[in-house]
Amino acid sequence: MTLPKDLLIIFTRNPELGKCKTRLAATVGDETALNIYKFLLDHTKNITQGLNIGKWLYYSDDIWENDIWDSSDYAKKVQSGNDLGERMSNAFIDGFNAGYEKIIIIGSDMYDLTENDLLEAFNLLDQHDYIIGPAIDGGYYLLGMKIFNPALFNNKIWGSNTVFQATVQDLRNMDYGLLAPKNDIDYFEDIKDIEIFRTFLKN
Repeated sequence: MTLPKDLLIIFTRNPELGKCKTRLAATVGDETALNIYKFLLDHTKNITQGLNIGKWLYYSDDIWENDIWDSSDYAKKVQSGNDLGERMSNAFIDGFNAGYEKIIIIGSDMYDLTENDLLEAFNLLDQHDYIIGPAIDGGYYLLGMKIFNPALFNNKIWGSNTVFQATVQDLRNMDYGLLAPKNDIDYFEDIKDIEIFRTFLKN
């Protein structure tokens, strides 16, 4: 059996009360924030489980065996590194060392993301060395590459509105493609006008 050449890396936080979606929790409370995050995890699972590619799930803290992620479909790992850049860099290095040729990383809080978006991103990596999906808040929701580039993970203020521009600056002389901008969910403002989240916000 030949291994797939495509790898999807999913970064996730262990869904524990008070430890995830803390910026959102500042407005809606820890319990509501946790429920919303679990909903987003379900969505991420639903849009990725049908993809016939390698899938690695990186937990923030420790591996949970009996959760929504099927261990036969998702290889479970733990993020390592001092900041988000180092953790993503290490995950990409592991993927390339394992023999994958096209690697894409996403988070697990993108309600706007669909299975077709991920398929499009992998297709674009056939034409480009890098692919990036800008988030409306100035970060990015997806990063893909065929050639490992450590510069993309250094000298960034992670979680700030400068990450996308700084990353594009690193790619300025390289062959990259852009996906459509999307809304990632960090703050109350990111969900307050989206119908599906209103059920979570009712007291």
